[in-house]
Amino acid sequence: MNFAIRLLAGIVALLIAPTGVAARTPVDLPARPAPVLTSPEARDVASFAQPLTARVTDVALDLTADFRTHRLSGTATLAIDAKPGVGTIVLDTRDLRIDAVTDMKRRPLPFALGAAVADMGAPLTVTIGTARHIVIRYATVPDAAALQWLKPEQTAGKRQPYLFSQGEPNLNRSWIPTQDSPGIRQTWSARITVPQPLTTVMSAAMLTPKAEPAHGGHAFRFRMDKPVPPYLIAIAVGDLKFQALGKRTGVWTEPSMLARAASELRDTESLVSAAESLYGPYRWGRYDVLVLPPSFPFGGMENPRLTFATPTFITGDRSQISLIAHELAHSWSGNLVTNATWSDSWLNEGFTTYFENRIMEARFGRARAEIEADLYWDELQDRIVKLGGLTAPTTRLHGAPFDGDLDYVKGSNFLFTLEKEVGRARLDTWLRGYFDRHAFQPQTTAGLLVDLRANLVKGDTALEQRLDLDAWVFGPGLPANAAHIMSPALAAVDAASTAFAGGAFAASLKTEGWTTQLWLRFLNRLPRQTAAARLADLDTAFALSGSPNGEIRFAWLSLAIANRYDPALASAEAFLTSQGRYKWIVPTYKALLAQGDWGTPAARRIYAAARPGYHPIVTAAVDKLLK
Repeated sequence: MNFAIRLLAGIVALLIAPTGVAARTPVDLPARPAPVLTSPEARDVASFAQPLTARVTDVALDLTADFRTHRLSGTATLAIDAKPGVGTIVLDTRDLRIDAVTDMKRRPLPFALGAAVADMGAPLTVTIGTARHIVIRYATVPDAAALQWLKPEQTAGKRQPYLFSQGEPNLNRSWIPTQDSPGIRQTWSARITVPQPLTTVMSAAMLTPKAEPAHGGHAFRFRMDKPVPPYLIAIAVGDLKFQALGKRTGVWTEPSMLARAASELRDTESLVSAAESLYGPYRWGRYDVLVLPPSFPFGGMENPRLTFATPTFITGDRSQISLIAHELAHSWSGNLVTNATWSDSWLNEGFTTYFENRIMEARFGRARAEIEADLYWDELQDRIVKLGGLTAPTTRLHGAPFDGDLDYVKGSNFLFTLEKEVGRARLDTWLRGYFDRHAFQPQTTAGLLVDLRANLVKGDTALEQRLDLDAWVFGPGLPANAAHIMSPALAAVDAASTAFAGGAFAASLKTEGWTTQLWLRFLNRLPRQTAAARLADLDTAFALSGSPNGEIRFAWLSLAIANRYDPALASAEAFLTSQGRYKWIVPTYKALLAQGDWGTPAARRIYAAARPGYHPIVTAAVDKLLK
């Protein structure tokens, strides 16, 4: 059966099923499930699953969202691929209430929840016997780690409640009982019932452009026919409207933000075309963006077909459109080829950061791409210092404790270095082939190196020695061949920083036309010890304390708080209570706490007011800081 016919059959089955998606039959599933890697380094220590004996291949959800109790409840129907003679399957859960497990004929199946483990949840072991489809009836807890329930006053429009999920790295087990590991790819579908007039969107094809009548509200159906890692199953429910941006791109958000979001995202269609010109066709159908309320903890989340994005990227000048380029690039690196475990997350973020830079160059020119690449270099040097220096084991790409920033900047520098050593055309040929060879599959660092040597190095011993691959991925610090892309545009910015540090008045500096990236370079190059009068001169000249640009505001507050600049406290309070982006929130609280009796009382007072609006990922981090 060809793909189009098989997909059509699946859609018809969904539409006529009398009891929701749980009634879907095995004929709707892909002919072959995505592989699970068997090598030792592919074992996910953050999952209880034992996929080499019994693994999940498909998840069908039929859930109701209760905004009064802050719970999702209903069923998950799992398709299972088990070895002959295997009679149990182990799933990941976190704080789920499991009410029953049955086979497709509603016959009860024995199950047991194991002891909970911190940051992992508890294993759910089901005795399946010969059953290869099981139905789990369950409910989430009100504070499920992956879900954030917002009151109307916490949204942009202030009219309706809101729900959104954030599954990375392993939080989706708090609302979906499945094998929650990036190396166990699964197709999935969903029927979600929500109160009217709320709209549901998910990271899959929407099968119900008009919601279906349902008990307690109305229902939306979705289907992802390509196997994805479970952390990419995402949901949002709220007062949502849509505006097309191109033939296959669009934006969802609250009505009050729709016009501004659409204007900021007007380059989205051209970004998709630029990405395709580099590394092959976009394989997910549509590419839409959901602009979330301010409490979303990340800049963006690359959920297939529907990137989740913070509203803080909306600055009016498209200066942060690289965020969208980054999340789009994940459609190849991360979503198409996925790290099998989080020990190899650099395969996701490092490749994506390099790809993002290439998209920005293709769309906006070499000069802008050079600026951003040079700033990556700055971040890389800073991160290595903070992690202990060039010889610290914590600066390895593979096997070091998880460090997101290092994954991005050292991982991308590895690709920039390959480009320098073999040439762009040769690297692009290999990288495009790499995405094709491993499409819809998990990958490890060891697997990457095998592919590199087979398809790029090809037995060239001189090239192998020049690339120094093992030192790059297993060694600390930076190998001697690390590529530093330098931007001529930053020289003028550095001159301005030097001039101000030498006593020049801020108003005398030539800053016309500076982009966000140039402002960041300027502020981050200023001396960390700066007198209050000099800070006041900067603030007066450039209105930094009131900047609506979050990146600039954060860089300014980092400098001002370090110098106990009193006017910065009001700016910090407004900043910390108006958005929930992890990369800004947690470091700003750290900076305040580092200032002892000057900053700690302010941090505690601000957090007490701001905490209800933060995502659990953020509150967990700040709670730990404040103990």
